[in-house]
Amino acid sequence: MRRALISVSDKTGVIEFAQGLVAQGIEIISTGGTKKTLDEAGVPTISIDEVTGFPEMMDGRVKTLHPKIHGGLLGRRDLATHMSEMKEHQISPIDFVCVNLYPFKETILKPEVTEEQAIENIDIGGPSMLRSAAKNFASVTVVVDPQDYEQVLATLEQTGDTSLTTRKKLAAKVFRHTAAYDALIATYLTEIVEEETPETLTLSYDLKQTLRYGENSHQKAAFYKEAIPTAFSIASAVQQHGKELSYNNIKDADAALRIIREFTEPTVVALKHMNPCGIGTGETIFDAYNYAYEADPVSIFGGIIVLNREVDLATAQKMHQLFLEIIIAPSYSEEAFALLSEKKNLRLLTLDFSSKNQEAKPETVSVIGGLLLQEQDVIEEIPTEWKCVTTRQPSHEELAALAFAWKAVKHVKSNAIVVANQHQTLGIGAGQMNRVGSVKLAVEQAGVRISEAVLASDAYFPMGDSVEYAAEHGIKAIVQPGGSIKDQESIDMANKYGIAMVFTEIRHFRH
Repeated sequence: MRRALISVSDKTGVIEFAQGLVAQGIEIISTGGTKKTLDEAGVPTISIDEVTGFPEMMDGRVKTLHPKIHGGLLGRRDLATHMSEMKEHQISPIDFVCVNLYPFKETILKPEVTEEQAIENIDIGGPSMLRSAAKNFASVTVVVDPQDYEQVLATLEQTGDTSLTTRKKLAAKVFRHTAAYDALIATYLTEIVEEETPETLTLSYDLKQTLRYGENSHQKAAFYKEAIPTAFSIASAVQQHGKELSYNNIKDADAALRIIREFTEPTVVALKHMNPCGIGTGETIFDAYNYAYEADPVSIFGGIIVLNREVDLATAQKMHQLFLEIIIAPSYSEEAFALLSEKKNLRLLTLDFSSKNQEAKPETVSVIGGLLLQEQDVIEEIPTEWKCVTTRQPSHEELAALAFAWKAVKHVKSNAIVVANQHQTLGIGAGQMNRVGSVKLAVEQAGVRISEAVLASDAYFPMGDSVEYAAEHGIKAIVQPGGSIKDQESIDMANKYGIAMVFTEIRHFRH
């Protein structure tokens, strides 16, 4: 008689699966809570200790780690020596394994979980059985995901057995599952001991969705989310309306969320192609949207909008006039959602903004053949502690505008220049190969609005030409990191034109 070993923490569908196996003449071995569940449902089972001759011990830590279990899983049916050894030691083959693991992930996600509770939810016997069964996929069918129960039963009913191809696919799934499980445990313990640069980087991500295509239509792509979710992230946003997000949508949305978490006052970020095209703050979200829109009413077309307050009807009516790809907000009023959802392709997402200040995890960037890992650029900065290096000091209003511009410029692709006032970006120069080129773009975009504007540069000015160009076009104050060997040249140029210039001593390159 063929045998199946069933031991699951997730009992979803397990009764029906076991009943289906029994209907095919398969004998069930089971353990602990799973056995109790099956027995109560009238499914005949054999206990593990009947097979091993040993009782479960050490609070269940030791029950399946036994030659009569692993021998039954690993013994090769095509080798006479294996079969004779199994017969000599009274080891019966186990042909099916249905196991899922202690809920380690669910445990560590609980508030106030203790280290002891986490450790007790590290499964040892489960992964061992899964790996043994998966290694011997030539003869053993191993199921780790309840979603595969129906497929296995259907095949058994139709043909009496599973195919080698099916067993191999299920085995591959097992090794992915146990690898991810171990990666979570490794990450948890690594964080506890505060190891910053482990010799091996173990990451675990779950598939969120397959994408229609990647950056371009000829590139395949998929979206994976962290196994331990980051609450304030595009991966945790809930889509309420509209067509599926694309690869570029997801990248742009991520960039917009990084910007808006800088602000506490009502703020709207409009973004295109990984760069902000307009950032506005105001007394209300309606005012903030108007400032963001007026910052660049041309580029906002087809962009992504993120708001850090509920979308009201007045703001929705303004946005409804434009073609937009995505709107992300904490919530929408009933009237605002009804209006915006009239556009069937407009993606409307909600996100928990209360979690935006949670500890930022390191970020990864892939390169050919490797992965870069770094802390996120979330350093706290205090404008009142910046160093003024010019004769003229910035006014209170200018300092507020410089602080706003500095928050914006750190999220613009380098070389980055932002021209702004207290409430909105006016001109943005991004991604130029020389800094004065970015200055010219930002100044040109600001146009006549530059008369009361300030300028922020993500890195130091290598010479005085950028300062001179800005001064000649009406800039009254500048914020930059400083640190160039030619800082004095820029300082002298600022003094020549009566510009106030402050150094932050912190650079914000974004490549």
